[in-house]
Amino acid sequence: MKSPAGTPAHTPAREPLSRQRALEAAVAIADTDGIESLTMRKLAQALGVEAMSLYHHVANKSDILDGMIDMVFAEIELPDAAADWTTAMVDRARSVRAALTRHRWAIGLMESRVAPGPATLRHHDAVIGCCRRAGFTVEMTAHAFSLIDSYIYGFVLQEINLPFDDGDDLGALVDTIMPPEMAEAYPHLTELTTDVVLQPGYRYGDEFDFGLDLVLTAIVSRRRPSTDRGATAS
Repeated sequence: MKSPAGTPAHTPAREPLSRQRALEAAVAIADTDGIESLTMRKLAQALGVEAMSLYHHVANKSDILDGMIDMVFAEIELPDAAADWTTAMVDRARSVRAALTRHRWAIGLMESRVAPGPATLRHHDAVIGCCRRAGFTVEMTAHAFSLIDSYIYGFVLQEINLPFDDGDDLGALVDTIMPPEMAEAYPHLTELTTDVVLQPGYRYGDEFDFGLDLVLTAIVSRRRPSTDRGATAS
């Protein structure tokens, strides 16, 4: 076929199928339609290939999920080795929250995979190393890691399932959920809603830093200088 000017028309070559390209397409599908919508057939269609072609690059759907989670972990900022422990943990926590908010399907899978990828392992090792350099014992490091992630995952899970966004008309939503005539039956809920939630400038997301500060302060108060090999005091 020739172009109107009489020169041959060139069709851009399609990018070869690869594991990375398949994982990126899988993440895009999950971000748009939810993880439950992801099938090998749908992924193949999105890539413009036959489903059987995928198996040259991924073993099965479980392998795809492992790779997708590793891609999410790769987006998370690693703790800064030069920063103090609290600053490093705050920055890392905010980065985890941002990644989980971008990929809402991931939160239920983040710690469920039995074949973690290199980004996942690198992330976990960096967090543990940050705690050890700050003088945490191995046991206290385990406590801190578990508590911090439980807080982050729990907050994000609640945040992404709220029936409103920060830009919504909260007044109208509250009237739907809790009509004015119910105020007498639920006085404490009414008080909190009126005096806090419905006040100008209130954003539920701002609760994240408040809670994170309490968690980190409590952990630091329980820290004990580590005397075992491999740890250095901050």
